[in-house]
Amino acid sequence: MTPPRAPVVTVIVPGFDVAEFAEEALDSLRAQTLAEWTAVLVDDGSTDATGDIFDAAAAGDPRFRVVHHRSQSGLSAARNSGLDLVDTPFVAFLDADDRYTPRALELLVGAVTESGSDVAVGAYVRLRPDTAGGYAPGEVQPWVAAATDPARRGTTLEAHPDASGNIVAWSKVSRFDLWQRAGLRFPVGRAYEDQILAQQMYTHARAFDVIPDVVVEWRERADGSSITQHKGELPVLRDYLEALAGGIAVLDAAAEPRAAASRVRLILAMDLPPLVQLGREHPDPAYRRAVGDFVRVLAARGVTPISDAVAEALTW
Repeated sequence: MTPPRAPVVTVIVPGFDVAEFAEEALDSLRAQTLAEWTAVLVDDGSTDATGDIFDAAAAGDPRFRVVHHRSQSGLSAARNSGLDLVDTPFVAFLDADDRYTPRALELLVGAVTESGSDVAVGAYVRLRPDTAGGYAPGEVQPWVAAATDPARRGTTLEAHPDASGNIVAWSKVSRFDLWQRAGLRFPVGRAYEDQILAQQMYTHARAFDVIPDVVVEWRERADGSSITQHKGELPVLRDYLEALAGGIAVLDAAAEPRAAASRVRLILAMDLPPLVQLGREHPDPAYRRAVGDFVRVLAARGVTPISDAVAEALTW
């Protein structure tokens, strides 16, 4: 009997109270066409059966390892706990309420192995509630396609500035050596932690690859409990705007003006119109002031004309 091959990639799977979805995420790992993976399942102090599901997975498959946090520490801390256990050449992330497509790891690991790049970035789609009570994947959105289509090998932000629009941790495979060289960690205690970390990955990478294939289906929960579904709350808004600004600051500090300009254009076109709409009727004037202040900062960069959907915030 041929002995199993050593894993080449560690997948870090954080989860807090996601028992409803965790088995599906783990099944998507089990179904990978690249079998040489190991996974660190981080139960972030869950109060439901998430930890039990993780433990059962590890009991049935030695590729799974489990870390239990005694209390909830947040997504960044959970991912960092997983990073502490990486012992493979590559690392990836999958949130425990999302799912991989079957060839995700094969395509991403294959790209960086072939090219020698530090990072491979794939496309993703949303999993939205359907009328049958389940979830159905949507289409690749234009900003995702702009970052990942067509395929590129060994590229940089100078050559492909629109890659800066792919700001999620879980659509990528990266060399763990990159994390060690650059001292990368997720910022603890901050929401939207991917925004800054993704730009740090791009700016520290010697080169990166992009592939147009969908590698992750990202769940938008039917109960509205995802952090991305709470932008009408002032504390969440402030965290969101701080993360957007922080990502741009990373690009500025790395002297990547084309990538920074691309990021600003995307934020003005995609992120800000719904925030302006929320602010228009928000009961707290501090919400409108926060949005208005941010729009003025971006407008001062002179990157692009401000659309009518956003321009009114300049007076807030």
